[in-house]
Amino acid sequence: MDTTSDESDVPRITEGIFFTTPPKLPRGPHRLSREEVLTTHRERLMISFTELVAANGYSDAGVREIVERSSVSRSAFYDCFDSKESCAEAAYGRFISVLVDRMMSHLVHRSTQDVFRVLSTYFSALQSDLVVARAFQVEMDSAGSLTRVRRRTALRGVAELLHAELRRHAQDDPDLDPDLSIDALVGIVYAVRQLASDMLDTEVEPNLEAVVPRLAQWLDNSIHRSRPGGDTVH
Repeated sequence: MDTTSDESDVPRITEGIFFTTPPKLPRGPHRLSREEVLTTHRERLMISFTELVAANGYSDAGVREIVERSSVSRSAFYDCFDSKESCAEAAYGRFISVLVDRMMSHLVHRSTQDVFRVLSTYFSALQSDLVVARAFQVEMDSAGSLTRVRRRTALRGVAELLHAELRRHAQDDPDLDPDLSIDALVGIVYAVRQLASDMLDTEVEPNLEAVVPRLAQWLDNSIHRSRPGGDTVH
């Protein structure tokens, strides 16, 4: 990927979705605590890291580049993070936390439509900030084992929550398959994530939300029992 572009070519996050740029710290003496100052620095550093990764890839987002883009001093960077890798871990953790929280907020224990709302929420969250989505769904795959472990843990956690919901609904809906394995749901979660990642990687302006209706039928078929002969019960 070409890294010779100037700072104006680096895309900006969408404010208030996964990250929010804090106001500039006051010049001179102020009453902010050390932790408040560090919190401000951390947010700016994570945002700059994310934007640089989305634009140029993980390997080209070094501490120097992060510091320059964030307008946070190098010494302040090391007050916040031990290394680029710890900054990456914190930023990726924010992405996962916000994404999972938004998805799980649609599990209201009422119907199997909750599962489809989770799917829709996942794609709409990514669509709402394509810079963050590209950074963490595409470029972070090369960031190392800790990030891959966090991703696997998060995806399996989503699958386990969906599995619990399906078993709950199967008590009232005889057409649902209560024996659908957790591994099957892990496979579904991975497939959905990979589809989103491929669209983010290959399309300049992907319409992620348009995929949801096409996936809904496949997901619906996956969670219902099959009749003898292969037809799905609805």
